[in-house]
Amino acid sequence: MSVAEAQPMLSESQASELIGRLFGWTVSKIRPLPSYYDQNFHVVVSEGGEYVLKITNFVLSQNLDTYEVENHTMAFMHQHGLPVQTVLPMLTGTMMSLENIDCGSGSQKYLVRLLTYLPGTTISTVPCSPLTLYQVGRIAATMDTILQRMEHPKLSALQRENNLWDLGNVHLLEPYLPALEGEEENRVVKDIMNMFKTQVLPNMSSFHKCIIHGDFSDHNILVEPDDVIGYRISGILDFAEISSGYYVLELAISIMYMMTESRSPLEIGGAVLAGFESVFPLNEAERDALYVLVLVRFCQSLVLAHYSVTLYPENKEYLMVSAGKGVGHLFMLWKMGKEVVLRKWVEDAREYSETGSDDRADVLHGSSSVMQAIPTRL
Repeated sequence: MSVAEAQPMLSESQASELIGRLFGWTVSKIRPLPSYYDQNFHVVVSEGGEYVLKITNFVLSQNLDTYEVENHTMAFMHQHGLPVQTVLPMLTGTMMSLENIDCGSGSQKYLVRLLTYLPGTTISTVPCSPLTLYQVGRIAATMDTILQRMEHPKLSALQRENNLWDLGNVHLLEPYLPALEGEEENRVVKDIMNMFKTQVLPNMSSFHKCIIHGDFSDHNILVEPDDVIGYRISGILDFAEISSGYYVLELAISIMYMMTESRSPLEIGGAVLAGFESVFPLNEAERDALYVLVLVRFCQSLVLAHYSVTLYPENKEYLMVSAGKGVGHLFMLWKMGKEVVLRKWVEDAREYSETGSDDRADVLHGSSSVMQAIPTRL
């Protein structure tokens, strides 16, 4: 069974029972939160406090080492000043539990965790100034640079060879291509897959390795209003896709998702690139691959969303939230071509970095503990 077919479907009463039995608290309010493959609930308890109850689909629940590292990662990032969720201990003192739960089609073992709740608005719902976009790139590089310091005996669990969302695994999309609706979509995706194979894959040995968040999307970034830059990043969500990878993959993912809701998507890349390179400058091979990697992420989003809709048509609105809007951007970037788009991003990033750099440094460093946590390049 695929990951997409293993999504939990707990009722609110089942979720409340887990809170009472595992944590000893009484639920006063509970509501579902959107999730791609798992199931999340926003929970308020009578004892005071609000949390996120996370139930992992039963296929991925078998990868206990991965979630042990994920829990450690969130704690490590929190200790280094980044605004991330952390996992709360249960009555037993453990941070997670495999629970036998019947969602209506037989009992399965689901991994259950309770996370701190971060208030805020997802960046997908607000207009982003260039300074906000610069901040996105800068924090993306910050996360990866900080994670270079992390140690854990089970880090090898982050070598996810068959992860469909790994940009290096675009070839794994082939069995899912029939889910696409039109011939043009199929043709463009196949052409981009071939472009990755011929132009990016041979040069990946030159990329700088690191541990990446892997899903630094517009729905996983929380913001709060800021008088100077419009919105400041206040929270980073969902480390489920954390994996061993490369800095440039994190950047490509960030650019792609920040483009999704934009009415001027071509203007996004330069500001995010400038922010990223203020922490971690790319080498020539990484910069040359950026255009194709952004397109690959659009392809992954498009193909896997269409496939998931075939399994869960009732969840179509959420599953297609990025892919539905992104397909137009994908076609636009593809038709413009690598040379034009990449030159635009690089020139914009250079201009942005050279203009008003002192003022930008004052804004981003002066009042943000997140920015003060940024280390020098390792």
